[in-house]
Amino acid sequence: MKIRTKLQLALGTLFLLIAILSAFAIRQVNLLAQDTKNILVANYQSLDYSRNMLKAIDADTLSANNLSQFKLYLNKQLANITEVGEKEFTTELQQQYISLEKNPEDKTVLRNIRASLNGVMKLNMDAIQRKSAVAEKTADSSVLWLTFTAALCISLGFLLFINLPTAIAAPIKKLTDSIRQIAEKNYSQRVYIEGHDEFATMASTFNSMAQKLEEYSASDLAKLMTEKKRVETLIDNMADPVIGLDEKHHILFINEEALKITALKKENIIGKNISEVALTNDLIRDLSREAVLGDVKPREVLKIFSEGKEGYFEKNIVPIQIVPTGESQQKKIGSVVILRNITAHKELDEAKTNFIATVSHEFKTPIASMKMSLQLLENERIGVLNDEQKNLITGIKDDAERLLRTTGELLDISQVEAGKWQIKNEPCSLAGLVEEALQANRQTANNKGLLLEANIPQELPLVTADKDKMVWVISNLISNAIRYSYENSSIKLDVSAANDKVILKVADSGVGIPENYLNRIFDRYFKVPGSIKGGTGLGLAISREFIQAMGGSITVQSKVGGGTVFSIALNTVKDNK
Repeated sequence: MKIRTKLQLALGTLFLLIAILSAFAIRQVNLLAQDTKNILVANYQSLDYSRNMLKAIDADTLSANNLSQFKLYLNKQLANITEVGEKEFTTELQQQYISLEKNPEDKTVLRNIRASLNGVMKLNMDAIQRKSAVAEKTADSSVLWLTFTAALCISLGFLLFINLPTAIAAPIKKLTDSIRQIAEKNYSQRVYIEGHDEFATMASTFNSMAQKLEEYSASDLAKLMTEKKRVETLIDNMADPVIGLDEKHHILFINEEALKITALKKENIIGKNISEVALTNDLIRDLSREAVLGDVKPREVLKIFSEGKEGYFEKNIVPIQIVPTGESQQKKIGSVVILRNITAHKELDEAKTNFIATVSHEFKTPIASMKMSLQLLENERIGVLNDEQKNLITGIKDDAERLLRTTGELLDISQVEAGKWQIKNEPCSLAGLVEEALQANRQTANNKGLLLEANIPQELPLVTADKDKMVWVISNLISNAIRYSYENSSIKLDVSAANDKVILKVADSGVGIPENYLNRIFDRYFKVPGSIKGGTGLGLAISREFIQAMGGSITVQSKVGGGTVFSIALNTVKDNK
């Protein structure tokens, strides 16, 4: 039998039981109502008419009105004869009324009328008692039959309530448990459901699927083992140390390079939790803090001493996430710790830094000598120069200044890379530092027809900064603004205080920076493509290093053709009032 047929039969049976119980209850209630109506309509009205007729003749003196009332109720009684013998009494009352109408003072007639009325009332009282007994019997019978019918319906309904869900849920539970076993790769699982309904068909189909999966799994096991060996060999031969963890942070694999730098043995750590291994190994402890606690510091460089020499490794922890078959949400199944060996790059970088520092230092002496020679040539005591010679000297002087500035920037960046520079933070007034930087660049701005505007409030909190390096940063931003501004425009410096910060903004109305280059503007040696202005691309990189070392931040906003705004935020002195 189909599941749909079972449900239809069960629900149809329940509907039929409810209909039978409702119809039987309605029938019994109607019977009780009919018996009660018979009592009220027939007998009670006859008693009421008789009582009113007695009341009419019980007056001390019979008046025409009393006789009229008597006749009224007598006529009603004539139309309401329902019991055996009631007609005879009512006919006698009619004859006696005629006699009473002729002689109202006849006591015998009045006595006979009362006797006839008592006979009518007794007949109806007996009928009421008899019909009440019938109604009571009908009520008892109704209660009995309703109780029996309700018990039968409840019993059948309870049986359906108990058996129907079980008949449907039990096969579903079997299928669900078996599917869960299949999902856990227990392909030997089978489901046995007897019958010819949909569940039996589904169980047969499921068993067929499980059998095919079992065969497929057995046939692909050797292939999977081969692939596993291939992956393990590939990981072992990687030049970079690699450690694999599962979702519970147990070590799944570790290659030879990782074993070398950790001084561990594979057989002692495979399968163990990385937190357990970290108890006896400092390097693993550092890696486990990020892998287990999620305290990830992207691309952090580690300095590791191994096999008698120092090595530099760039740490990267890659979470492994997949979308399980049949699901839509990603699930983390582990992570891989990769230590990329950058020792060669680090050594090249140090060599480059030392070379730049050496060359820059060697350049400063001849450049200073060139500037001195230019000053001597400009002195008229040496000799008078013509206009063409003066123009040549001016050009050479500008080139020497630019070369000296470039040399200084190269020296600064080499010190930054080597970590040889120091920041001396102390309380200072940002207004004074801004004014000093403005004075250093005012002549250059005037030569280009630029107006330097400074908006500095009178009362500003002191900031924590290195005075000399802060003046250099501000001066560098102003000189950049002068270099990239249009002639006869203005450069604005605004200083404000907010939320324990003092903010300096340097805004120009120059060519601006394309949006796709804003995130690279502070990179070393970076210059916006297409820029025809000079520069090494180091000034902003050095500025950011200085500002961050002071505990502040520097940001940029720009729009092509709409100018550029550099913002510096410095911390205020905490106890400054």
